[in-house]
Amino acid sequence: MSKSTNGAFLPRKVAHNLEIVGEQIRLARLRRNISIAEMAGRATCSQLTVMRIEKGSPTTAIGIYLRVLYALGLDEDILFLAKNDELGRTIQDMGLNKRCRATKR
Repeated sequence: MSKSTNGAFLPRKVAHNLEIVGEQIRLARLRRNISIAEMAGRATCSQLTVMRIEKGSPTTAIGIYLRVLYALGLDEDILFLAKNDELGRTIQDMGLNKRCRATKR
């Protein structure tokens, strides 16, 4: 019996992006001619977990995604996430991100 988590309920766009990431990981594995069993051994996880990652399962821990990327030699790619935060920089430049403390009661 599987446990119930709220992680399975994602906005449609986020779920789609996660499926794309899983597909890209699968294609990277196939390009390297690595079997699911071999990938699971390299990433120290089960074959079922590798299959879930490749399907874009939202309940798989990000640490396991990183181990799979490391096994593929793609672990540096994670550093590009949120690197070019244009919206955040615009907000920062406008001065809208001022920290305020709540009043003491």
